[in-house]
Amino acid sequence: MIESLINPADPPERQMQKLMTIAQVLMRRVEADTDDNGAAYAQFQRAAMLEDQVRDRTRDLERALDLLNESNARLGEATRSAEAARQNLANAIETIQEGFALFDADDVLVLCNSRFGMHMEDIRDDLRPGLSFSAYVDRVSHSRFLELPERDTPEDWAIRRKRRHQDRHVIFNVRMIWDRWVQVSEHRTADGGTVILQTDVTDIIRSERQERGKLLDDQARMIRATLDHINQGVSIFDASACLVGWNARLGQLLSIPVARFRVGASFDYLLQRFREEITLSDGMTDAQLEAWVKARPGRHPLSFEVRRGSDLILAVFAQEMPDGGFVMSFTDVTAERAAIEALSRANETLEARVMDRTLELEDALAHAERANASRSRFVAAASHDLLQPLSAAKLFIASIGGEGVPAEALEALEKAQNALISVEGILDALLDISKLESGRAAVSVGQVALHPILTQLAAEFSAIAAAKGLRLTVRPSEAVVMTDPAYLRRILQNLIGNAIRYTETGRVVVAARKRAGRVRLEVWDTGPGIPEEEQDNIFKEFHRLNARASASEGMGLGLAIVERACALLGHPLGLSSRLGRGTCFMLQVPLGAVADAGPPAALVAPRHPRMRLHGKIAFLVENDPDLCRAMGLLLEKWGLSVLDAESGEAALALIDELGILPDFFLVDHQLGAGMNGVAFILALRRLHGDVPARLITANRSPEVRAQAQAAGIELLMKPIDAHALEAFLRELA
Repeated sequence: MIESLINPADPPERQMQKLMTIAQVLMRRVEADTDDNGAAYAQFQRAAMLEDQVRDRTRDLERALDLLNESNARLGEATRSAEAARQNLANAIETIQEGFALFDADDVLVLCNSRFGMHMEDIRDDLRPGLSFSAYVDRVSHSRFLELPERDTPEDWAIRRKRRHQDRHVIFNVRMIWDRWVQVSEHRTADGGTVILQTDVTDIIRSERQERGKLLDDQARMIRATLDHINQGVSIFDASACLVGWNARLGQLLSIPVARFRVGASFDYLLQRFREEITLSDGMTDAQLEAWVKARPGRHPLSFEVRRGSDLILAVFAQEMPDGGFVMSFTDVTAERAAIEALSRANETLEARVMDRTLELEDALAHAERANASRSRFVAAASHDLLQPLSAAKLFIASIGGEGVPAEALEALEKAQNALISVEGILDALLDISKLESGRAAVSVGQVALHPILTQLAAEFSAIAAAKGLRLTVRPSEAVVMTDPAYLRRILQNLIGNAIRYTETGRVVVAARKRAGRVRLEVWDTGPGIPEEEQDNIFKEFHRLNARASASEGMGLGLAIVERACALLGHPLGLSSRLGRGTCFMLQVPLGAVADAGPPAALVAPRHPRMRLHGKIAFLVENDPDLCRAMGLLLEKWGLSVLDAESGEAALALIDELGILPDFFLVDHQLGAGMNGVAFILALRRLHGDVPARLITANRSPEVRAQAQAAGIELLMKPIDAHALEAFLRELA
């Protein structure tokens, strides 16, 4: 309650006076009242407590009064310091040579020096603190000392000036009357205010103007010297197409006396000169040239040629200048055009010679291609023709039994058989290289399991390696690759055969390693190695290292076939060799999917049960008498009865006549003028059902294989091997 009676804003003396008055009133009230129940004493106690509280409050007020006096003293000192600093700032900005003004964040002028608004005496009195920036700009724009740009109003100038005020930093020049200049720069302060500096740059601009004038004079002299020394004729016209500059070379090229040129001459004079003595070319006409000259600014450069007389050719180039005028240059290109014409004639002559030579080369190339094709056909035909008697010879030898034959004769027969096998290998190699070189080789890429191929190669070469005292190791692999099975088998055959042939001691290892989506097939040997300088040559035809030129040793075609077959299949082929340590050939084959793979039927080794063919009838359809006789002798030796015919038609007629269907048929594919072997077997099956038959052929082309496969007929390739024929017969047993 006492706090509500005392106003804290009152001075301490006034508050003390109020407290004393309150105390006296309370004391009198205590003395006047009587209370039978001791109320008077209680009131006295409360009065005493109240007096203590008043005393405490009084001390607090005295301390507050002391603090207030101290704060007022500090405030006075701070005010005096601020005023001194403000005066120092005003004195400082007054001493600088530039006009200075400070606007606060609300764009209100805070202070400025006496040089602010220099050269504008009519607005000096208005530049006082409290002036807004917008009002300042309006006064400046209407000052009679400001020289506005041409066709500019004070309002336009003020709008541009206020727009530039939005930027954080601004520097620009303002032109005053009497050729005076002031540079104005604005900068933002940290609290959002603006500092404006005004600097008199009249002397600097006048000096730059003088230097620019000197520079222009120097440039004009340099340009004049340049124009007088260049080999081009140059004429300069202003925006009105009036002559303002030229050089002496122009008069020489156009045959115009220099005295006829004068500043201000119209372009029409030059155009008239064109009409009289100069002929326009390149599709240019007088009207087009005149229209270009009179066109509005923004013209594209113009280029054309003119002729003066019968000898001089000038290249003309006209280009617009920034002020709307244009420059026209004339260059003597007579020598260049003459050289171009001479070069054109030489080119025509050269093109004719090149064409003749090209035709000769095309004829030579066609002749070479025909010769190459003829050679390939000859090799293929010769090999095919040789396979016929070779088959007969092998079968004749196979038909000779060992009973009753002297040992010397058996040895001779064995050597003859080996020689025939070597000849067969050479013919196979010739056929392969012929197909690969002629481009007629066709591949059938599919998923091929490596295990059957490697198993068959191990069985094929184990005996040969053992005969030389070598250890052949073929590591099994369950991988499936994308390749042509026949060509892959041929590649590995040649690599393994070469490794065994050139290795005298040690071992040969064949392995398949999986590498990042590929299978790398490797053939290692412990042979003498291949010198680095010979590692490219070994893939050439008929090139052999340290080997005798013997047919039994091969003719050096194996690696040539390997390289061409790998290139045809897209299988990278590599070679690593160390002299005295051995060689490794490797080829990379894409990895296939395991699910769809299966070993090719042609690569699965046949079973060899005991032969039980006595009393069975074999039918030979063969038009070669010797081969037919050789197969007949061999089959009869094995206990079979043999019928034969030289054509399919004769064979069908003989079957009808006898009324007996033989147990199996061996049919040559090429039977002469009538039906071929495939057609005969199909006709036979239509008449008598699915009888066992094999198609015999020396033709290894994909077309023949495709025909036989489509008809479901298996092949026996010439030269016929007795073991292959025996394997077929054992399947029938």
